[in-house]
Amino acid sequence: MMSEATRADSPLVKKIITLSALSAGYLLLSFLLVGFQPDQLVLIALVNSLYFASSLTRKFVTAFSIFLIYWIVFDYMKAFPNYNYNVVHIESLYLLEKKLFGIQYGSLLVTPNEYWQLHQTDLLNVVTGLFYLLWIPVPLLVATYFFFTDQRIFYPFALTFVLTNVLGFVLYYLYPAAPPWYVQQFGFVFHPGTPGNTAGLANFDAYFGVSIFKSIYAKSSNVFAAMPSLHSSYPVIVLYYGLKNRLGLINLFFAVVTAGIWFSAVYNSHHYVLDVMAGTVCAVLGITLFNLLAKTTLVSGLIQWLMSQTKLTYERNRPA
Repeated sequence: MMSEATRADSPLVKKIITLSALSAGYLLLSFLLVGFQPDQLVLIALVNSLYFASSLTRKFVTAFSIFLIYWIVFDYMKAFPNYNYNVVHIESLYLLEKKLFGIQYGSLLVTPNEYWQLHQTDLLNVVTGLFYLLWIPVPLLVATYFFFTDQRIFYPFALTFVLTNVLGFVLYYLYPAAPPWYVQQFGFVFHPGTPGNTAGLANFDAYFGVSIFKSIYAKSSNVFAAMPSLHSSYPVIVLYYGLKNRLGLINLFFAVVTAGIWFSAVYNSHHYVLDVMAGTVCAVLGITLFNLLAKTTLVSGLIQWLMSQTKLTYERNRPA
């Protein structure tokens, strides 16, 4: 006799069928848009294993699907280069940066990127590389902490993260912009399809004899998406939620990471100061807009529904 777990209409079988269909759809769409990549299989394996491993891991991966959707959308941007929709700003952005933040170096006026390119040290190469490695792990670790301690904070944090990214992606397409390293390599001539570049972060790889940043930037979705710097946005969101929820001394660490990533972006020629400022403004707008939306019935109801899907056992008796 067929057991309950193996019946075609059982909840488990339905979940297996649904997730298998979503996995297959993701792989097919990915192949059509950006081609096959081993990372896609790793993502599928990770999501499926966590979803079926236990009730806790199922709730965890369900909640973090918010971040997975961001990763997938960012990856798919490769199929729709922003330079196909608007003119890429190269020289105008460079000249504006020099006008507003130029540094007098001898008889020359140079951008902050050019100044630091002439004043690189092993210590700064290592420190800025370490800061740049934190831009994704820190938000994800903070999100994990919020997930397990209070999902009333987790979902606003995660949705603010997504909203900020949406704002950033819109700006990428409205204002395509070349990063400083592009000007250093190609001048002001536009070359579509230019691959990603480690720029100053190559010094970190060379110092330790690794290829961490080389492997990261080889997968860059869009070279001409320097404005705004979302590297600069993420730590601002982390710091805001850390301060808002009174996380204590860890906020000092978040503040240092924020400043470190800002400086690293400029030092390693991945962003202009203008890009960093735009990324910071983008984060502030994302935070402000979400706080306004959170007061609406639609968004507050969405958060309540999401919490009901991933509620942890020990949270049942927690006061609202």
